[in-house]
Amino acid sequence: MILPIIAYGHPVLREVAKPIEQGQFDLAPFIASLWETMYASNGVGLAAPQVNHSIRVFTVDTLQLFNSMDPNERANYPDAPGIKAAFINATILDQTGEPWGYSEGCLSIPKIHEEVFRPDTIRLRYTTEQWEVKEEIFSGITARVIQHEYDHLEGKLFIDHLPPLKRKLLKGKLTDITKGKVAVDYKMKFSV
Repeated sequence: MILPIIAYGHPVLREVAKPIEQGQFDLAPFIASLWETMYASNGVGLAAPQVNHSIRVFTVDTLQLFNSMDPNERANYPDAPGIKAAFINATILDQTGEPWGYSEGCLSIPKIHEEVFRPDTIRLRYTTEQWEVKEEIFSGITARVIQHEYDHLEGKLFIDHLPPLKRKLLKGKLTDITKGKVAVDYKMKFSV
C-alpha cells in the first residue's frame, strides 16, 4: 500500500523514533508498504517517520541508484553495486573517513537539494527483517543514504547539516512546503 509522505513541518519528523521488539508490530506488511511508497516516490531510502510512524525502521535501495548511473560514473564509487535492505533498530557505532559533499534531497522536503558533507564510512548495528542482529561497515553512497535515513530516526533532517546562512536562505521554500505550497507527483500529508 502506498502511504503518504509526511511533509516538512510535521512534528513526527522531529521526534526520536522508538525501538521496536519482535512481535510488537507486524513489520512485514509495513516494510512492504515502505518499499512500495519509496519506489512510487522515486526515492532510494525511506524512514518510518516519513510515513507517520515514529519507529526505528528504514529501507535503502542503492542498487537502483547505481543501476541508473552511467557505467563510467559508477566506477567512481567503490560501494557499487549497492544494497537493498530494510534496517530495524539501527545504531551507528562509528563514523570514519574524510567527510565529502554530495547533493542530497528528501521526499519530505521536495524540490530542495543541497550539498551535505558526511563521513565516508560507517559501522552500523541493526536487526534484519528476520530479527537477526548484524554489524556491518558501509561506505560511499550507501553509507550516505543510510546516514540520511538514520537521521530521520533521530529527528534530524538533511537541512540540519547545512550552514546557518544556507538554512536562512531556504526559509521561504521550507515555509511553502509546510503550508502545502509545493507540487509533487507522489502522495503527501501536510501539517496545514
